[in-house]
Amino acid sequence: MTDAPLAPGAWIGILGGGQLGRMLAMAAARLGYRVHIYDPDPQAPAADTAARFTCAPWTDVAALSDLAASVAVVTYEFENVPPASLDAIEALAPIRPNRRALAISRDRLEEKTFLRGLGLATAPFAAVDDMASLRAALEAVGTPAILKTRTLGYDGKGQIRLTSPEEAADALAALGGVPAILEGHIAFDREVSVIAARGLDGSVAAYDPGENLHEGGILRRTTVPARLTPAQRSDAVLIAARILEALDHVGVMGVELFVADRGGASGQRDRPARPQFGALDRAGLPHRPVRTAYPRRRRPAAGGRTRHADVEMENLIGPEGMARIPALLREGARIHLYGKAEARAGRKMGHANRLLRSD
Repeated sequence: MTDAPLAPGAWIGILGGGQLGRMLAMAAARLGYRVHIYDPDPQAPAADTAARFTCAPWTDVAALSDLAASVAVVTYEFENVPPASLDAIEALAPIRPNRRALAISRDRLEEKTFLRGLGLATAPFAAVDDMASLRAALEAVGTPAILKTRTLGYDGKGQIRLTSPEEAADALAALGGVPAILEGHIAFDREVSVIAARGLDGSVAAYDPGENLHEGGILRRTTVPARLTPAQRSDAVLIAARILEALDHVGVMGVELFVADRGGASGQRDRPARPQFGALDRAGLPHRPVRTAYPRRRRPAAGGRTRHADVEMENLIGPEGMARIPALLREGARIHLYGKAEARAGRKMGHANRLLRSD
């Protein structure tokens, strides 16, 4: 194990072979790295983009040890890797981002408690373990509110909106008795996200904040740059950097924030990054100091000048999303498909990036 930057040709182990692992493996190849994917699913989308693929359960200590012994560093593409799996790896290879970052990001209660401890604003929240604690949470947080599982929920799954305390019993039963968290409603103008990366030397680089539009709990599109004042843009990037530093995080993180009616940015939560995978592969390489970058937003203009263009990322969701591909290609969009065999309703099949306009 070493803290030296990864040399081209080094092996990177990735726990999880979903769409993020697929794009990460492709980005790694462009930088001269080779990727070993580990996933229990034989149809994992990342399998056909990696130099090596191990299909084995998260409980297979021998297979996990083999992965760790074959690579210079191990990372993960989703936050729900079982802690016992990491135990088998950590003695043989460094895990980046570190296990504390993983433990906090996988549990909504831990996440919000951590952010509050940094002095960042979050939605009001309370832990829910049973009906008595849910009643107490409703008294403290009020309604409207959202009851969420503490782990495993995504894209609107594992959460139920409550408009009155009378709905509490049915909501708790619908979650199946798993540990939960009640989050209060926030009046906000928009949601924005910052993708930031921190290197081994502590340097941080951040991409320009994007503005997110959700429908039915699923991210539909992100537009860069977000509609923010210069002060809000600076605050968003600095919040992301503060979280990275507090976690001693090496790698990429996506920080989502609500922009409240009063005009300030309030911290919401951290989660693994989505679009900027080139930076994630640089987890062992030097970074620039904290700044805002503009990847893929430059286009030539008259007189040899370079102009910025707004960029939109649209998720291709289900059969209707796949049906949009011909039209998006005619518009000049770049299509990124995730290699999933079946286009089911609500399933993210890929995304499209396109330039909207120039300054």
